[in-house]
Amino acid sequence: MLYLNKIKKPYLSDIQLFEKKFKTSLLSKVPLLDTITYYIFRNKGKQIRPLFIFICSNICGKINDKTIRGAVLIELLHTATLVHDDVVDEAKQRRGFFSINYIWKNKISVLVGDFLLSKGLLISVKNKDYDLLEITSKAVEQMSEGELLQIEKSRKYNLDEKSYFEIIRKKTASLIASCCSVGASSSTTDKKTINLFWEIGEYCGIAFQIKDDLLDFGKTSIIGKPASNDIKEKKITLPLIYSLQNCSKKEKKEILFLFKKKEKSPKVISDIISFIESKGGIDYAKSKMIQYKNKALTLIKSLPECSSKQDLISLLNFVVEREK
Repeated sequence: MLYLNKIKKPYLSDIQLFEKKFKTSLLSKVPLLDTITYYIFRNKGKQIRPLFIFICSNICGKINDKTIRGAVLIELLHTATLVHDDVVDEAKQRRGFFSINYIWKNKISVLVGDFLLSKGLLISVKNKDYDLLEITSKAVEQMSEGELLQIEKSRKYNLDEKSYFEIIRKKTASLIASCCSVGASSSTTDKKTINLFWEIGEYCGIAFQIKDDLLDFGKTSIIGKPASNDIKEKKITLPLIYSLQNCSKKEKKEILFLFKKKEKSPKVISDIISFIESKGGIDYAKSKMIQYKNKALTLIKSLPECSSKQDLISLLNFVVEREK
């Protein structure tokens, strides 16, 4: 976290203004809704996405009111998708706290997610930020497709590497791509530049998700994501996909039998992880993460020289080196 705080330092005043605007955007005349949105604001994450927006805006010009609105829009969108995802996944926790659906149940959670999404749309329409609305609408479309594709593939336990990358490109990377693109679009009207930042964000997002998958193989619990949670929830990620592609039919059958178990003992989880480690699944996933990091880095290095360019490189490094 110290490394991330150092990256944030030049943008602290922008982050504070963003937080103020975001908190205001959550207000309503419904007491229950205010209680829930206060709970959401209190349990906010590391603010990596707003930081991507501010850095990319600064590279393309200067952080301005539109940049702040873009950050609020993305955060509302992101929070809405997390609330809806927890309903879909039947999750009990989010970032180490009880999820909205666990406390207030699914019906209210879906409506809260809809409220957050509508708030973001209204902010953009009111300020005529149609370019930002177009970028984020593209991200919402891709995130929905990615979620549905994951559900379809996971039911049959036939997720291959190509499908995996298609899912994370849509489900996770599209949001970080929209952050970089929104940041650029708030400071420049050059379409080529805005599209370049989408591509940078997409590569960063893919590396981010692979790192998230790798964190699941940690020995201790991670805030917001307990170790081995993906295995417990039968989520097929890159380390397992690679390992199943590089083993015998007998081994594959045995591991899938263990993986499909509804309740998994510590020994079953340990056996699955040992199998993945022995087949080089974790090392392979790390190599793919570095590959996408380097793709992003190549594009970032092509940008004009400025202090924020180094901040973007530092944030990319944090994405792949973080421990939680």
